[in-house]
Amino acid sequence: MIDASKLTEEFGCLVFNDKVMRERLPKDIYKAVHKTIEKGTHLELDVANCVAATMKEWAVENGATHFTHWFQPMTGLTAEKHDSFISPTDNGGIIMEFSGKELVKGEPDASSFPSGGLRATFEARGYTAWDPSSPAFIKDGSLYIPTAFCSYTGEALDKKTPLLRSMEALSAESVKMLHLLGYEDVNRVNTTIGSEQEYFLIDKEYYKKRKDLLFTGRTLIGAPATKGQEMEDHYFGVIKPKVSAYMHDLDEELWKLGIPAKTKHNEVAPSQHELAPVFETANVAVDHNQLTMEVMKKVADKHNFACLLHEKPFEGINGSGKHNNWSICTDTGMNLLDPGKKPGENIPFLVFLIAVIAAVDDYAPILRLSVASAGNDHRLGGNEAPPAIISIFVGDELAEVLKGVEEGSAYQGSGKVQMTMGATVLPHFTKDNTDRNRTSPFAFTGNKFEFRMPGSAVSVANANIVLNTAVAREVKKLYEKLSSFSADELQGKIMDVLRDTLLEHKRVLFNGNGYTDEWVIEAEKRGLPNLKSLPDAMPYWISDASIDLFTGHGIFTKEELCSRYEILLENYSKSVHIEALTMQEMVRKDLTEGIVAYQKDLGKEAVQKKSLLGDKSAALECKLLKDLDEASENICKALDKLYEDTKTAEGKKEALEAARFYQETVLSDMDELRKYADEAEALIPEKYLSYPTYGQMLFSLR
Repeated sequence: MIDASKLTEEFGCLVFNDKVMRERLPKDIYKAVHKTIEKGTHLELDVANCVAATMKEWAVENGATHFTHWFQPMTGLTAEKHDSFISPTDNGGIIMEFSGKELVKGEPDASSFPSGGLRATFEARGYTAWDPSSPAFIKDGSLYIPTAFCSYTGEALDKKTPLLRSMEALSAESVKMLHLLGYEDVNRVNTTIGSEQEYFLIDKEYYKKRKDLLFTGRTLIGAPATKGQEMEDHYFGVIKPKVSAYMHDLDEELWKLGIPAKTKHNEVAPSQHELAPVFETANVAVDHNQLTMEVMKKVADKHNFACLLHEKPFEGINGSGKHNNWSICTDTGMNLLDPGKKPGENIPFLVFLIAVIAAVDDYAPILRLSVASAGNDHRLGGNEAPPAIISIFVGDELAEVLKGVEEGSAYQGSGKVQMTMGATVLPHFTKDNTDRNRTSPFAFTGNKFEFRMPGSAVSVANANIVLNTAVAREVKKLYEKLSSFSADELQGKIMDVLRDTLLEHKRVLFNGNGYTDEWVIEAEKRGLPNLKSLPDAMPYWISDASIDLFTGHGIFTKEELCSRYEILLENYSKSVHIEALTMQEMVRKDLTEGIVAYQKDLGKEAVQKKSLLGDKSAALECKLLKDLDEASENICKALDKLYEDTKTAEGKKEALEAARFYQETVLSDMDELRKYADEAEALIPEKYLSYPTYGQMLFSLR
C-alpha cells in the first residue's frame, strides 16, 4: 500500500518521464530530447543511442528484463512484441544491450493487422517508430515504448500517427491566427483532453458463465431484474467496500504509471462506475486511456471482478460512455477556450469558439462517424446518452455573447453571481456562468468542450483526429479572410467576419433537451443530419468533403481514408456476426435446456396435483406450461429467421451492403428473438438456467 506521504514520490515511478531524463541524461542530450518533444524537431541517431542506453539502465534497475514497441493498430486495441535486453557474447556469457536503432525502430508483422487493402497478405513488413512525446513506462517486467505503426510503403496503419498529424495541423493553423491577432510569442498550440471512463464491475464467476459477455462484451439475452436504476440510488451513492478496494488498487497502479486518475464514483446504473483523469496533451492522454482500460481489467481480475467496457453490456439500463473533454492551449499558457472576465471583448476566445462551432456544423457527419461502432450504436440516442444528432450547447452566458456578435454589440457580462442557500451556516459561493446540459453531445463547460458521444470501449483517438482537423480547417478559413485586410483594417473587420461565420453555422447551436422528439423534428428542419448507425455514416468518410479535409491537412492520404472505410465496415459486420452466432448458441443450448427442464418438472407437478386434487388443482402449472409453450414456438420461429438471415449476410461481398444488412436485418432479428427469449427466461426459476441472470450480475457486489 502506498503511504500518502510518499505519493509524490510514487507517482510516475515506473515512467521514463521528464524528471528521470533531466536527472540521468547529459545536459545536451536532454535539451535535444526536450526540443523534440516541445518543438516537434527530428531526433538524431547519436541522441537516440544515448537515450536508449540510459533508458535501458533505468528499466533494468526497476526490474525490467524485456522491451516492447507498444502501438495502436486499427483493431482498436493495443499491440506489443517483447524482446529481451540480453545479447550473447563470444565466451558464452551475456550482456544487457539496447541500442538507439532498437529504440527508434521496430518491425512487427504488418500483414497480421487490419490494413483495409493497403497491404497484401504476403506483404508482411511494417515498422514501429518511437514517439518521444509520449513517455516510456514499465509494466509486468517490460519496458513499454509508445510507437507509431506504418506499412513498408509508409502508410499509417495505426491511430497514433494521424492523431499526431492532426495535432500538428491544428497547431500550425492556430499559431498563424494568433500571430495575426498580435500574439507573436506563441510558437505552438497543444490540444489537451481528459477522458472520463465509465465501466461496469460484476462477479468474475458470473462473467465466466455468460457466453455473450465472453465473446461479445454485452448480454444478448436476459430478462430485466425486478429492480433497475429507477430509484436513482446508485448515482454518486456510497461505494461498496469491495468496489472501493478495487478503486484504491486501481488508483495506485495508474499513479505508478504516471496516469493522473483523480475522480472516482458510482454511475447511474447498478454496478456501473466512473474514473476521470486530469487533463493531458492529447497524444499522451490517448495513450494513457488505452493503458487505463488494460489496467482496469487486470486489477479487476485480481479482485475477482470482471470489468465490462462495452457501451451497452445490459439492456434496459444505462450504457457506458467516455466523455472527451477537449481544449486548446498555447505554449505561453493561454487557454484559447477560456472566456475570461469579458468574453464579448476576448477576440482570441471568440475566434476559436466560432471556429469550433463552424467545424462541428460543417463536419458533423464525420464527427458522428468518429464515435460510431457496433457497440456504441446501441447507446446513442437511447435517452441515456447524447442523441445521434450532433448539436452544440453553449449555455446562457455564451448565448448572450454570441447574440452580441450577431447584433454588433459587445456583451459586457452579468458579473459573478453569489449563491446563497438560505441557511446562515452554509457558505456563499460563486455560481458558474452556465449550467450543464447532459443531453447535448457537444457541450461547452466553462473553458473546454465536452464531447459526450465516444463509447467506453474504444480509443478516443478517432474523435480527436476529426475534431482537431475540422477545427484546423475552420481556423485556416478564418485566417484567409482576416489576413486579406491590412493591419489598419483588421481591428474593424474581425467582428464582421465572425458575425458572418456565426450566422452561417448557428443552426448547430441548441441549448434545450436533446432527448425529446420535438428536437428530432426541429433538427430535421434545420438540416442537421441524424445518422443513427455506422452504416448510415460511413459514406461520408470517403465523400469529397472528407477527402479534401484530411488530405488538405496531411492527416490521411486518400488510400489511408479508403483503408479505414473498409476496416470500419468489416469490423462492424464481424461484430454483429459474432453476436448473432453467439445468441443462436445460447438460445438453442442454454435457454432451451432451462425451458425443457422446467417444463418437465412442471408437467410432473401438474400430473401429481390432478391425481390427488382433481383437474382444476394445477391451474398455475398449466398456465405456466402454456406460456412457456407459446414462448418456445415464437423462439423457434425467430431463431430460424435469424439463422437464415445470418447465412444471407455471410454471402454479402460488398462491405457497405453487408454492414447495412447486418444493421437493418440481422440486428432486427436479434431484437425479435430476444423479446421472446426474455419472456421465457422471466418465467423460469434461476436454478434451471445455466447462466446468471441480470439480478444476480447487477446486485451481487456487496
